[in-house]
Amino acid sequence: MSPRSARLARLSRSVTFSACHRLHSKSLSDEENLQLFGKCNNPNGHGHNYKVIVTVRGEIDPVSGMVMNLTDLKEYMQEAIVEPLDHKNLDKDVPFFSEVVSTTENVAVFIWDSLRKLLPQGILYKVEVHETEQNVVVYKGEETIVK
Repeated sequence: MSPRSARLARLSRSVTFSACHRLHSKSLSDEENLQLFGKCNNPNGHGHNYKVIVTVRGEIDPVSGMVMNLTDLKEYMQEAIVEPLDHKNLDKDVPFFSEVVSTTENVAVFIWDSLRKLLPQGILYKVEVHETEQNVVVYKGEETIVK
């Protein structure tokens, strides 16, 4: 490999936050919500200790040897994830969830959209949200075409 050839790498960093929510869709009746979401539809909500892994992708800079400075990534994650979500009631404290069910899938979308506004364009690769040790959502910014 010549010295001029670029190498791509993926860099990941994790963060945790605690939040509560209630899985409840305004499009469904109370009975339908209970049927669909079960105990997660508890009117008083329930909480999780979420773990989020953010992965960025890019060329390894030949001078710094980095895809991105981890200190910068840490600050972006603090602003996009911890500040708006930690110790919050997602449904009541985060405007995004006033019309969107606060599923882990939608939490991942919220985080993706928030990070994309802060990070250098095109570097965000993946957002992985661990709601529990067993439940994980991976989102890469993909959308479907409305038919």
